[in-house]
Amino acid sequence: MVVPRFRFVAQEESPTFGHFILEPLEIGFGHTLGNSLRRVLYTSLSGSAITSIKIDGAKHQFSALPGLKEDIVELILNIKQIRVRYQGDSPATMSLSVKGPKEVKAKDIETSNGIEITSPEQLLGNLAKDAKLNIEFTVEKGLGYSPAEDRKSDSLGVIPVDAKYGPVIMVNYSVAATRVGRVTNFDKLILEVTTDGTITPSQAVKDASQILVNFFNQIITPTAEPSSDVKDDSLLLKNDSYRLTVEELDLPTRIANALRKGGFEIVSDLVKSPKKEIAKVKNLGVKSVKIIEAALREKGIELTE
Repeated sequence: MVVPRFRFVAQEESPTFGHFILEPLEIGFGHTLGNSLRRVLYTSLSGSAITSIKIDGAKHQFSALPGLKEDIVELILNIKQIRVRYQGDSPATMSLSVKGPKEVKAKDIETSNGIEITSPEQLLGNLAKDAKLNIEFTVEKGLGYSPAEDRKSDSLGVIPVDAKYGPVIMVNYSVAATRVGRVTNFDKLILEVTTDGTITPSQAVKDASQILVNFFNQIITPTAEPSSDVKDDSLLLKNDSYRLTVEELDLPTRIANALRKGGFEIVSDLVKSPKKEIAKVKNLGVKSVKIIEAALREKGIELTE
């Protein structure tokens, strides 16, 4: 059995960038570790983001606010760049109340409930003299990326915002040869990680490594049995494939439209319903369900009977 005996060294690290060296690795393990860490760093680390806003005087994103140089769409684009650190499990709120003339930045936002803004200099907009800007922000914790369309709100004035929860912005890795004594065919993994400042690069690498360890441990010493309750949304949505929209399954347009009209918007909606219920949707049938099954199978997902 190969026993890992390598060093994990930070050649350079700041709150947002880390340059790490892992060596010496048995030949082939440079790419094995590099690719695995890269994928987990991008997709599986939890983080926090602003998921919706409510602006006084704006009922939707195509409104205009008097005295604000930017339109609401530009304002929302700037808000999406705000990075927050939040450890709570339930949604929390922040508020902004300012009067012009003023260059409004993220540091003007009043935080509470343990929320910390790590990009205080992020510009939000420019207010003219005597103009006012009042915004309420909702902050949530999650994984990956959540488009605003997935969080439509029926509350008047609440505008959903695209949320990027993942704290890792960029990961690069390369593998070079290194030597141990006279042996020259060992691997050296060079890993560069850029984060948004809500987590240090070294901690991000350690968290990603722990996630991989947990998965491998389940192979060696299984401790958790898969749940048979497919209606558990929290379990389903931990897998990115369950977040895909029906259009992203590359289904025929007719089938995708019928599913939408029948209330099936994302993959998890399909998994929670038995085949016979899906077949009852208007303009669908047994043949359509088989096409849907084939598309899901490509993602490693099966429908329930």
